[in-house]
Amino acid sequence: MKIALLIILTLVLLINGCAGGSEASVARVGGLAPDFQLQDVDGKSVALGNLQDKPLLLNFWATWCPPCRSEMPYIQQVYDEWSDKGLVVLAINVGESSAKVKEFMQSYGLSFPVLLDTKEKVTQIYNIGGIPTTFFIDRDGIIQVKIIGAFPSKAAIEKDLSKIIP
Repeated sequence: MKIALLIILTLVLLINGCAGGSEASVARVGGLAPDFQLQDVDGKSVALGNLQDKPLLLNFWATWCPPCRSEMPYIQQVYDEWSDKGLVVLAINVGESSAKVKEFMQSYGLSFPVLLDTKEKVTQIYNIGGIPTTFFIDRDGIIQVKIIGAFPSKAAIEKDLSKIIP
């Protein structure tokens, strides 16, 4: 019985170790940001690969998440002030419908781009354990910073922008 359990455990570890894909497909600080393609709230397709040579703030969030809601005004302020300097802001909504997200955006007066990860595939690729989670990605597509939790201010976001915008 012990031998059978040992064999099964070994097989499970081998299968899981091989099924994960290459290390390049995992989002980690210092690594290349995994490419993805999602639709925005209006159904337009957006691919990360088309945003090369631009610094990127990538924020994972949901409308039901109080910390996510609390940081949205700060993300909007950064979007308003830093877009002219080349910063791309993309908020990835985790698991909700376009109608729900549009209603939320309108009620909060938000205008930055929101992509819909309704099947949560990008959320898995980026290894999101809790929201909000934000990535700061440089012009070369390298993840420079990963922040788990809400930003308490616009200044807190800008502190990490210096790592992706010279």
